[in-house]
Amino acid sequence: MIIKKLKNVLFFLLGTIFLGFGIAGIVLPVLPGGPFLMIATFCYAKSSKRIDDWFKSTTFYTKYVLAIKEKKGMTLKEKIRINIIADAFILFSVFYIDIWLVKIVLIVLGLIKHYYFIKKIKTIKPEEVSGGIKNRA
Repeated sequence: MIIKKLKNVLFFLLGTIFLGFGIAGIVLPVLPGGPFLMIATFCYAKSSKRIDDWFKSTTFYTKYVLAIKEKKGMTLKEKIRINIIADAFILFSVFYIDIWLVKIVLIVLGLIKHYYFIKKIKTIKPEEVSGGIKNRA
């Protein structure tokens, strides 16, 4: 019983942290908000039904997470922005770290990320996203 409550509190705290990053990503052009909001959704769902229901009723969920879930894709602009930011962090780490194995792992993970974004995530047109959001508003 104590472990379950501790798990719920931990997922709630993680969800709140990722929600903060997601909101920052909406405001700041260099930080992608969508992935953080999706992680927050997962954490809140694991936390409690009441918190999950609350989060799913927010504008952040309906405007950003639901758009990605329903369309099962991202616009080319979103893909490029997320990849550029992630690549910048990966490259910074590759140049900063002196351990060759870690550098190789980071580069391989970066290549896997690009493969996933290109081959696995559907590219949708911007009007598909805005049309879906307008219909829900």
